[in-house]
Amino acid sequence: MRMYDLIEKKKLGQELSTEEIKDIIDGYTRGDIPDYQISALLMAICFNGMNVRERYDLTMAMRDSGDILDLSSIDGVKIDKHSTGGVGDKVTLVLGPIIASIGVPVAKMSGRGLGHTGGTIDKLEAFPGFNVSLSEEEFIDQVNSIKIAVTGQSKNLAPADKKLYALRDVTATVDEISLITGSIMSKKLAAGTDAIVLDVTVGDGAFMKNKEDALELAKSMVDIGKRANKKIAAYLTNMDEPLGYAVGNNLEVIEAIEALKGNGPEDLMEVVYALGSQMVVFSGIETDKAKARALMEEAVKNGSAYAKFIEFIEAQGGDATYAKDINKFSPAKYVIPVNAEIDGYVHALKAESFGLASMSLGGGRETFDDVIDMSVGIILNKKVGDSIKAGEPICYIHANDQAKADHAKDMILKATVISPDKCDHMKLIIDIVE
Repeated sequence: MRMYDLIEKKKLGQELSTEEIKDIIDGYTRGDIPDYQISALLMAICFNGMNVRERYDLTMAMRDSGDILDLSSIDGVKIDKHSTGGVGDKVTLVLGPIIASIGVPVAKMSGRGLGHTGGTIDKLEAFPGFNVSLSEEEFIDQVNSIKIAVTGQSKNLAPADKKLYALRDVTATVDEISLITGSIMSKKLAAGTDAIVLDVTVGDGAFMKNKEDALELAKSMVDIGKRANKKIAAYLTNMDEPLGYAVGNNLEVIEAIEALKGNGPEDLMEVVYALGSQMVVFSGIETDKAKARALMEEAVKNGSAYAKFIEFIEAQGGDATYAKDINKFSPAKYVIPVNAEIDGYVHALKAESFGLASMSLGGGRETFDDVIDMSVGIILNKKVGDSIKAGEPICYIHANDQAKADHAKDMILKATVISPDKCDHMKLIIDIVE
């Protein structure tokens, strides 16, 4: 069939066969099919969707468009964790070392931040010398040696996704469940792990703004993972307010280090323990999530998780003295309080606006070529549900430019809702799909 006929077929709401989907993905990856025809197909998919079989075939064709890592030489059940993104999300920095210290192999590929969401790779580069581009052999050897490695995505891992995403981004075809599923799961399946735990963030600072859409995405990704014979579960986690108290690269790394020492914010640790207990169960070390959580809590309490973090940073060439002495991280020039204007209770700290405020300070990217200022960001002083007095800080802005700080302050005040009525702290784990 000509590409014209396949576009017409999907435009009419008909199914594409397994072979047709594979031919489309292979042809586009090679450069044989032009952008304008793929754009038309993407829009037809946005209007008419794909059934579960088409969705699986799309994911597998994208997975097979490049390298597939063979991690069979790593001992044990290899586990990856993926987040759909959020504000203040430093979960991997805390979770990975805890799980590895228990003996679960963590083989993780991570990305960089874009827009108001942060990236794990950027945060790890807060440690001078840290190598974010491990070869496949180095990656495998390190996981076998110390049970954890985190690296950037290989250029030839699911290259079809890279091409398709760039096109979706400029043709208003990003927010379709089959296309989102294919994008995420093609990379996860190509990464070669045995089990995957998904953190599907929900709310103001997340890609999915409401539970219904997030649940649909979670179910779709879990379905694909199971069809591909992976152990997989998805946790819907709250991203209506920033996770933890720190937003910004160095600030989040410092918070993660403190968390590994046993001083982590309650909301951050709740997400870490929920995701981690699932990872431990998948590993087979424990069969009960409560017992798995107890193992994690003990790893933090006895210092083995923090020690594993030091070992991890050193193994990838990073200067671990920064993890031993957080005063080595370069501070921002200004630390400016943003004070409440009335008494009451904090009802909202709109996560997306806090993320955008941090980005406006220089702490994030609008394009992948932007250079991040690692020292800037925001430290919250209050969380939703807390009481606050007029003149008391909502948060502190860490900035290197006064004008940018003033702009961020305006954004934060508009994103903060204070009411005289009491309200509850936010529920962190919204739902689980297994």
